[in-house]
Order: sequence, then C-alpha cells, then structure tokens
Amino acid sequence: MATDIRLKEELPAITDQLVETYTECSRLNHLAHEPLPNRDAVADIVGDLYEVLFPGYGRRQNLHIGNIGYYVGSLVDALHDKLTTQIARGLRHELCHESPHADCEKMAQPKAVELLRRLPEVRKTLELDVEAAFRGDPAARSHHEIIFSYPGLEAITVYRVAHELHGLGVPFIPRMMTELAHAKTGIDIHPGARIGSGFFIDHGTGVVIGETTDIGRGVKLYQGVTLGALSFTKDDEGGLVHGSYKRHPTLEDGVVVYANATILGGNTVVGARAVVGSNVWLTESVPADTTVVLEKPKLRLKGAKPVEAPLTYEI
Repeated sequence: MATDIRLKEELPAITDQLVETYTECSRLNHLAHEPLPNRDAVADIVGDLYEVLFPGYGRRQNLHIGNIGYYVGSLVDALHDKLTTQIARGLRHELCHESPHADCEKMAQPKAVELLRRLPEVRKTLELDVEAAFRGDPAARSHHEIIFSYPGLEAITVYRVAHELHGLGVPFIPRMMTELAHAKTGIDIHPGARIGSGFFIDHGTGVVIGETTDIGRGVKLYQGVTLGALSFTKDDEGGLVHGSYKRHPTLEDGVVVYANATILGGNTVVGARAVVGSNVWLTESVPADTTVVLEKPKLRLKGAKPVEAPLTYEI
C-alpha cells in the first residue's frame, strides 16, 4: 500500500466535491428515508424461485417425494416474506409523492401471494419450453442437460416469472430480475413481452426481445436476433413518449428466426411457420409459410497465393 501521506490529505476535498454532485446530479442518487428494492435481495428471490421451479437441480439435492413438500413449503414461506418486502419497497417509491401514508406492505402481500399461486402454471409452461429445447437441438443429450446448462432456458425462466409480476403491476422488480438474467446469459427479454409456450432460444448470446413483442407458441430463435422498434412516438417537444404502445414485432406460431436477423416495428407480423434467415433485416410483414433469406453474397479472396508442393529431403 502506498504511504505518501500528502496524497491522502486530498481525500476530504474529493469527498466534498462528490457530495456537492449529490445536489447537482440528484437523479443519480436516492437519499430519502424509504429504501428502494435491493439488488442482492432480488437475486436471492430469483435463486429461491429456481429451487421451487426446478427442485433437485440447484442448492439442495437428494430430494424425494417424502421430503419435497417440507423443502418447497419452507421456500414458499420465505418467498412470501421476501417478495412482500421488496414489492412494498418498489410500490412505496412509486407512490411516495402521491400517497405518502399508503400501507405499501398491505398492497404488496396480495401481489406476492398471487405470484406464488401462479407458479404451478409457470412450471407447466416451462416443461413445454424444456421439451422444445430438447426437440430443437440435436446436441442436447437429455432434459437434465438443458435445465443444468442452457442459458436460453435460464433467461426464459426468469422472464416467465418476471412477466407475471409485470402483469400484476409490480414496479422495478420484474426488470431487475430480467436484467440479472441478461447479465448472466447475454439474453435481454423485457418482462412486458408476451411469449407463448414451447419457446426455445438456441445459443442465445445477443438476443434482444422488446417490451411490446408478441411471440406465439413453438417459436425458435438463434443467437443475435433482435426483435426491436423501428421508430418511436415523440411529443410536441421532440421527446420520446414513454409507455407500452405497440413498438415491437409479432411472431406467430412456429416461426424460426436464424442468427443475427433483425425484425423491427410494431406493425411487422411474421406469419405462422415462416422462416427468417441469418442476417436478414426485416421491417415489413411476412405471410405464413414463407422463407425470407438474403441473396447469397459473393466472396472475394484478396492476396491468395498458390499452394506450392512441400519440399522433400533425402537423408
């Protein structure tokens, strides 16, 4: 460690300068008495949800039908408390200016319980997602391998829970969850997107699915696919209009989109069972049972030298 005391004497001045910015740049800090949702606590909730949705694959193994009820029961009880606390923090921040005396815990608890009620149906949907991955990837050796190691399934799992919270009007928490999955997998799914069952993301890195995207059943995406907005509505002053108006495309049942394709626009509909090839840039609708591909590019090799016969030596 450096020991020049003269340099260390600058630290109080640096601290004062930082504190001054907390007034000048007030959007970058939250200095109120009421705490915001906690990132570590939300990550812990996601971990508990994984244990409930895929028991035996995570922290606790050696589970069987005789003890699974006790284990899941303890997780559900803990999730009730953790979710209620974090949802209440989010609601309090959203309502603090309009209703500073609102009982946010009382508002949060029914939302937490409703999410827990929906987990059995979420599991049934995830089973179809796992099966779609197994049927859609010849490299998959088993359903176990998919649950253990496929980033696409991890991102879809977190999305499916976050989507339920988003639909319940929970602020902050759904986006925090999907961003945790995004950071880990490289797959960015907005919790507001609507995605049918049997969804498979192969490889996955770089996939982006926007807030108002609609995806039917049995859809398959490869890495680098973007389902984004073509343009944004602006107000009279030129600022972006925020909200969930339709900005992103619709993919109907059975669509396949190959690597690095970009599909943009709220009016863009890719019809059922259509196939969109790699690197396609699509901003208009495509009928059902259509294949969209780029013309084959012409390769040009510069500086190539003829291959000479290898030298041989006699000894």
